[in-house]
Amino acid sequence: MTIVGRLESVWRYPVKSMPGESLPEAYVDFAGVLGDRLCAVHHAGAPKSFPFLTARSRKEMLRFRPKFRHPERTLAPDNLTEAETRGPGVTPLFPTSEDLALEIEAPNGKILSASDPVLPALIGGDQFNASELTMIRSDRAITDCRPLSLLAIQTIDSIGRAAGVTLDKRRFRENLYLDLNSGESFAEDAFVGRRLRIGPRLTVHILERDIRCRMINIDPESLDENPEILQHVARNHDNRAGVYAAVLVAGMVRPGDEVVLED
Repeated sequence: MTIVGRLESVWRYPVKSMPGESLPEAYVDFAGVLGDRLCAVHHAGAPKSFPFLTARSRKEMLRFRPKFRHPERTLAPDNLTEAETRGPGVTPLFPTSEDLALEIEAPNGKILSASDPVLPALIGGDQFNASELTMIRSDRAITDCRPLSLLAIQTIDSIGRAAGVTLDKRRFRENLYLDLNSGESFAEDAFVGRRLRIGPRLTVHILERDIRCRMINIDPESLDENPEILQHVARNHDNRAGVYAAVLVAGMVRPGDEVVLED
């Protein structure tokens, strides 16, 4: 076993393609970070293979701010300690729908329930027909590919230098940002096919590199686009940055936790 770095920060995104939130701690199980991507905007006019409205086609989605009504109930199952003391194989209770009640602050400052019928029209604006948009909810994270994503901050810095800008890491919408000891960019690529332990319990198997889209071009604050960012990744790194993982052993993680290469 080798300590390869530390966990720089933990993020989740309650609504797919809306801003995320940095967490002081998080429970990560086989579906990913607890509370991650529970909701998404279904677009009836989109292809069946990917029936969601995202900031790729509606950048203003990044102006909406989702927040859990009871954030203290969303970081970990309330019976986690008891479940862990009973040994392996005991699954903690998932928070209830009330525990995970979600509110969204619209760009106009109005705070709405995620189920408010007014919300689709605000999200679609003049660009999309509100009758084709529906906020949907799932007990399983509505992710594009795998349940958990990881990216080294050194990789972000390297991409930014190549594009001539300082990059806000929020462009990349990762769950776990890593600070790797090697200091090298794209060092996380070497973990594919291997197992990492993060914190005291969480164990993941790194499955594959993360294919990127134009979301990384979009500044999360100004919404300005810089196509050179994705172009650099496409030309020099097979259009990939970061890695996807599957969870083998669930557990709590916190910024500063050790990242250990187990095999």
